[in-house]
Amino acid sequence: MVNDLQTKGFLDIPIDLSLDLFAEINKLKKEKNAIILAHYYQDADIQDIADYIGDSLGLSQQAAKTDADIIVFAGVHFMAETAKILSPNKKVLLPDLKAGCSLADSCPADKFAEFKKQYPDHLVISYINCTAELKVHTDIVCTSTNALQIVESLPKDQKIIFAPDKNLGAYIKKKTGRDMVLWDGACMVHEIFSLEKIIQLKNKHPKALLLAHPECEANLLDIADYIGSTTGILNYATKSPANEFIVATEAGIIHQMQLKNPGKTFIPAPPNNTCACNDCPHMKLNTLEKLYNCLKYEQPEIIMDEKLIKDARRPIEKMLELSAQFGL
Repeated sequence: MVNDLQTKGFLDIPIDLSLDLFAEINKLKKEKNAIILAHYYQDADIQDIADYIGDSLGLSQQAAKTDADIIVFAGVHFMAETAKILSPNKKVLLPDLKAGCSLADSCPADKFAEFKKQYPDHLVISYINCTAELKVHTDIVCTSTNALQIVESLPKDQKIIFAPDKNLGAYIKKKTGRDMVLWDGACMVHEIFSLEKIIQLKNKHPKALLLAHPECEANLLDIADYIGSTTGILNYATKSPANEFIVATEAGIIHQMQLKNPGKTFIPAPPNNTCACNDCPHMKLNTLEKLYNCLKYEQPEIIMDEKLIKDARRPIEKMLELSAQFGL
């Protein structure tokens, strides 16, 4: 039964509706010496039950140092892969194996390997939002938090291939003036913000500051008051004397922004469709019910080949080494 559920990619087992899932999950965590890591883009309930909430870099660091026997990663597949790479002897679980990533999918490792052959003298920096297979073809992994500093740490004459996010790469290229070849990939969430609707929002809320993730397109970044990672956006809003913000990233971050700043107003930037905010459909595949079943049955589990783990770990360790060096 469990093997069949593993193949399906999620545990769709009926749950007693009278259960207090928060209490049951906390009980299971203690019994199994498990830790729950949740990305900022998860639903509020999952963020509230998590032991650690963060962005890609923070979650990677937490995965590397935890002494838990089981890591439940409430995020998307590449994040759980990263946790397994950094903690190969631990059991890593993902509530829904179908929780993928449009950005990671935009850069197949085999096609990138052929692309890389065209630039033999280039060093490869890959955004952590990519598959383990792509990390194998990478010299240094980065996150939106540390990408700029990692690029600037390299010799100025070093040629670079940046993958898979063309928008983050273009932003870094513009900031540093470095010689960078960009892979043509993007995140569906950050590509569908409507510049027209955001400008209308800014006119309606003239005191609101626009906070944007560097995965957004350049025309949006050009009008942003602050550009940064999810953690950077959260910290900026907390420290800023402003009381009103338009947030151009996945709307899940607003839960933490409101918790830390109850007196401030946060407006999700609208996409170019009929939705009021921009949710990642992959992130939202994880639910509290799936999280409970995942921990109870210890499935679905992230299983990876030892060689893949070893080869993909090298560029991640290089990132963590540089992050520690720069205090990121």
